[in-house]
Amino acid sequence: MMNISADLLDILMPWVFALAINLVLLLIAWFAPKKLLTPAGLVHAGILGTILWGTLGWRGYLVMMFYFLVGSAVTRIGLAQKEAAGIAEKRSGARGPENVWGSALIATLCALGTYGFASFPSVWTPTIISLLLLGYVASMSTKLSDTCASEVGKAYGKRTFLITNLQPVARGTEGAVSLEGTLAGVLGSAALASLAWGLGLIMPLDIAVCVIAAFVATNLESLIGATLQAKVDWLTNEVVNIINTLIGAIVAIGVAALIQVALHP
Repeated sequence: MMNISADLLDILMPWVFALAINLVLLLIAWFAPKKLLTPAGLVHAGILGTILWGTLGWRGYLVMMFYFLVGSAVTRIGLAQKEAAGIAEKRSGARGPENVWGSALIATLCALGTYGFASFPSVWTPTIISLLLLGYVASMSTKLSDTCASEVGKAYGKRTFLITNLQPVARGTEGAVSLEGTLAGVLGSAALASLAWGLGLIMPLDIAVCVIAAFVATNLESLIGATLQAKVDWLTNEVVNIINTLIGAIVAIGVAALIQVALHP
């Protein structure tokens, strides 16, 4: 009985700590003068944070915090100019529940997957967990790349082109790309992936894999925005974000799997 209780305590303690630290951070965010999340967004961010800390620990949590803080800062670049042009994010960039899960649903599923496989170990467990961790990092690299590319492009893009035909279009047009935005997107994905490597979540080569996956996914997302989003009612920005991060995770996992096969035939 004592062994069972000790095992149960070992399982529960990380989750209790995760809940406690997220409640503290929520209280700080609630009373902070500058609101990065709506009240409902705060609650959902707390749920997300508890899941991530409980499954991946502080390292996985820190990667998500990096995305959130950098993404929020980038959203505010040239905010007055973007608001005047009518192309700024709603609520001056404050995130609601739809933004939280649109950005982090795929990452959360990857995190839960690592926790599940670690709970029932097998000979394949280390490989599967490493691929799911890569999927976690790649999905968030993709989302940060998308945010940086979009926000920097809307603020500083000198020449903006529609991705389908490369014809000049106005800043903020769905499916528009710019050199400035593209470079910002690459830097954003590289920065987040580098942090994840520094924290020991991925291997050095995986940084390049995440950057490639983010680049592919972000451009495919622009293609979806230019061709389908206005025609399909359920393709909201949040749904497109889920598709975007899913593509990033799948591409990264696929490339990593191919590399492993090539290195260990």
